[in-house]
Amino acid sequence: MTQKRFPLFFILLFSIAFSSQAQQKSYIQSLDDPNHWVDSVLHKLKKRDKIAQLFFVRAHTNKGQAFEDSVGRVIRKERIGGLIFFQGGPARQAILTNKYQELARTPLLIASDGEWGLGMRLDSTISYPYQMALGAIQNKELIYKMGLEVAKDYKRIGMQMNLAPDADINNNPKNPIINYRSFGENKYNVAEKAGAYMKGMQDGGLLVTLKHFPGHGDTDVDSHYDLPQLNFTKARLDSLEIYPFKELIKEGAAGVMVAHMNIPSLDNTPNLPSTLSKPIVTDLLKGELGFKGLVVTDAMEMKGVVKNFKDGEADLMAVIAGNDILEVSENSKRAIKLVRSAVRDGRISMERIDESVRKILLAKYWTGVYKRDTINTQHVGAEVNRAESLALLQQLADASMTVLNGNGGIKALAQEKRTAVISIGTPGVTVFQRELGSFYKNSVFFSLDKNANANAIAKVVKELGMFDQVIIGIHDTRLRPGNGMELSGDLRMLIRDMAGKNAVFAFFANPYNLAGLPGIENAKSLVVAYQKEDYMQKAAAEVIENVKAASGKLPVTVSSFFKFNSGF
Repeated sequence: MTQKRFPLFFILLFSIAFSSQAQQKSYIQSLDDPNHWVDSVLHKLKKRDKIAQLFFVRAHTNKGQAFEDSVGRVIRKERIGGLIFFQGGPARQAILTNKYQELARTPLLIASDGEWGLGMRLDSTISYPYQMALGAIQNKELIYKMGLEVAKDYKRIGMQMNLAPDADINNNPKNPIINYRSFGENKYNVAEKAGAYMKGMQDGGLLVTLKHFPGHGDTDVDSHYDLPQLNFTKARLDSLEIYPFKELIKEGAAGVMVAHMNIPSLDNTPNLPSTLSKPIVTDLLKGELGFKGLVVTDAMEMKGVVKNFKDGEADLMAVIAGNDILEVSENSKRAIKLVRSAVRDGRISMERIDESVRKILLAKYWTGVYKRDTINTQHVGAEVNRAESLALLQQLADASMTVLNGNGGIKALAQEKRTAVISIGTPGVTVFQRELGSFYKNSVFFSLDKNANANAIAKVVKELGMFDQVIIGIHDTRLRPGNGMELSGDLRMLIRDMAGKNAVFAFFANPYNLAGLPGIENAKSLVVAYQKEDYMQKAAAEVIENVKAASGKLPVTVSSFFKFNSGF
């Protein structure tokens, strides 16, 4: 029996058709395609229900039954477009999401802030390194893989959108709100790393939201509490702050979040937040930059937006400005009513509303939530704490390790010598100490809490004469590693003195805090490990042991001694 042979042309044609079907179009690529489901839902929705699709309300699983029920009533009565989940747990959220989706006439789009993964909001889940640490990593493929893992986690518990990554350039060391949430101070580094994270999430089927447009990095005011002002020229903003947004929009970002900032060079209306500015949202973001995706406001309950625009006026102005999704209105019922009235008065056209609703419905189609699949609520905890995710977590930590000083590497320490391992800033024995203790067998641990006084320090120093080598870990134990790390004046003097005596240092804190430790620049070896977590302590210990090499580069300038891109 002879086999039929297909001409090469047909084989190539078949393989091209197969691969194009296998690879889903991106959300942005799908915007111009005809879509029967989107069109049929849009046609059936009443005017009021179309307006309601623009509003996403707050949800929690740690506020009790009464709060959960109140959100359910809002879903049923107001017919809103989606939810933003905040604190709680993954299994509880999956169960509650099933309940909420059953109440919704049109499937809900579910989102949350996950700059460092589910752990940013939920207990019992993985927190990946903060973006400041990721900014130090030279292998962006690792960050792409992180994006894929985060997408799996989000989809596993029924979420379709991550309000991340943060694409702000942190070029103000005193920034109280962005800071360690940024990939750093260099626009190219920020665009590259944010782009890798974004692509990983989107390739994993998750919608992303770049934030905080047009750039929140050079502010010294937290927009949760007041309205920051950016007094820069449009040319400066375009060349610096806007650069990562511009580049990632070209690369297909599905969403952009607009910040609450007053920017006179872009809109000179007094006290007007950028979220409420048509010249910024419509003319600049959609017009000049050509962004076609979902425009999302920062939370509409923040003081930066409602301080000067009260009683729902901010919500109405945000819609007029051109935003598609209004995140966490103070009162969504009132806001929907105000927008509906503005449509009747001709201040907003239904065509403008339809434009946003179509994008929201397409997001529901693209992510598959339109199918109304029930989330499997069994084994949720285990399935968002996968072995491969934990392995990647350690890889990211290892790749972020940054050695400053050290003449090309870490000062070599002899494994058999008497070794003192001191933890500064925390009273108990640390993972860092235990890791080193298993390697340097002839070692002794000392601990000095952040408030240690001269007497406590003198007792430790007195014993150091018995040791051949000293390793010091400096720990910031706060939940969020911002500026203003607390250490007593006596501890700072100890650090200065030991830096001149060949001690090896590891710094488990935001690198900006190095500027508050005069003399540490004299240390022969200093490993910057960015944050307090166990995986960072393990990574730093292995660098000091010369088990692993440090390849990280400092993503920000700390002082004249420690500048951007420093690292061996």
